Amino acid sequence: MGRAKKTNDKRELIMNAAIKAFARKGYHQARISDVAREAGVAAGTIYLYFKNKDDLLISIFEEKVQGFIQEFRRRLSREENAEIKLRKLVHLHFFEMQAHPDLAAVFQLELRQSRHFMSAYPKPDLKGYFDLIGEIIEEGQQQGQFRKDLYLSAVKKAFFGALDETVTSWLLAGKDYELTHMADPLADLFIRGLRE
Repeated sequence: MGRAKKTNDKRELIMNAAIKAFARKGYHQARISDVAREAGVAAGTIYLYFKNKDDLLISIFEEKVQGFIQEFRRRLSREENAEIKLRKLVHLHFFEMQAHPDLAAVFQLELRQSRHFMSAYPKPDLKGYFDLIGEIIEEGQQQGQFRKDLYLSAVKKAFFGALDETVTSWLLAGKDYELTHMADPLADLFIRGLRE
């Protein structure tokens, strides 16, 4: 096993431990020592990979979101119909958040409480996700499925905002229902509004 692989494995181990610690204790209450304990490493080891707790939080956001976007693109590339792609995107988003509730809590609740994160990302940098949504809508317009008079920027924000708020509501309700059951009703709402 090469040195780069070991470095990436340790970095990933620390990020996953931080997700658990931040979700369980809250970002502000969790200490680097809590993350280290969860990861099974010395606290000083964390500083070999991250500058501080804020850097760790931002890295989780950047790297996990990029991973989701890449996986979503890969899975959606199998579909040709834009309506099916949009519906599948809602399902994928909710499935991933339900499958990773600690990560969902960090994304939906803890990131928004970090002043450093909010100043670094006044609007969380989800450009890749917004681009994906926009591409699907434009594809639907070209296929004659979606209206051409849409204000694309507003539609992308409204679509993402609906996903975001649905996950937050699920978390705040104690995850006492299947988040994935919300996928079809939400997809139907948007698809009907987008249709010609």
